[in-house]
Amino acid sequence: MKVRFAPAAQADLIEIAAYIAQDDPTRALSFVDELEARCFKLGQHPSLGTRRDDLASGLRMLPHGRYLVFYRQQPDALRIERVMHSERDIDGEHFEDR
Repeated sequence: MKVRFAPAAQADLIEIAAYIAQDDPTRALSFVDELEARCFKLGQHPSLGTRRDDLASGLRMLPHGRYLVFYRQQPDALRIERVMHSERDIDGEHFEDR
């Protein structure tokens, strides 16, 4: 299944890279590459993550290290909605109008 990144997820990845790059620019790039690879693997196994209907209808979540990948399965693709640090206060407002 094709994997697409929502604009918010793309922005999340840029922010993650910028944050990690403050200490280790090389690791920032490799970590974001790992996150993206994990997302593309979801296209092969979309039911792998945990359902998170408490946050938004049809939302699923898969951890990667300290980060959480939130996604939805659509008829033609798997859409990565957000990639967020697990210590953030995450609620449904992060997924409104998506």
